[in-house]
Amino acid sequence: MAVVLFKWLMASFITVLHPFYVGVTEIQHNPAEKTIEISVKLFIDDFENALGKSYNTSIDLTHPKDAIRTNQQVADYLSENLRLKINGKPVRLEFIGYEREREAAWCYVQVSNVISIKKIEIENTLLYNSFEKQINLMHCTVGGQRKSSKLVHPDHTAEFDF
Repeated sequence: MAVVLFKWLMASFITVLHPFYVGVTEIQHNPAEKTIEISVKLFIDDFENALGKSYNTSIDLTHPKDAIRTNQQVADYLSENLRLKINGKPVRLEFIGYEREREAAWCYVQVSNVISIKKIEIENTLLYNSFEKQINLMHCTVGGQRKSSKLVHPDHTAEFDF
């Protein structure tokens, strides 16, 4: 029992010494609505840090002083750091909103008028301005096929063929 406890404590201690930074982006084609629905999950403190660096101000996503301004900053940050091409053509992300879930922020964007997808190209630099060890996981689902990729800073592009 003592050995198990020691290993658990050591693993916890190492994690504290070497924090990890991971974001998850889920991309799903909704053919009925002709949209691409995108959900981004980031640790809220890391996201606030990145937003603060980008806009040279303190950001509080839980209790924003100016909700309209904060929403615009989140929308701008996402559009600057998450870019998509569908079938070789750049698309515009439409910001839906964000919400807090425990220690994470979920951000929602979508792309409209997408009938069919053969290829998705993604440029993802979320949180790269704050963390040199940032890892961004991406999962794309099109036509029931789910494909995934892992980007480790400084790598920032991924392609999915369907």
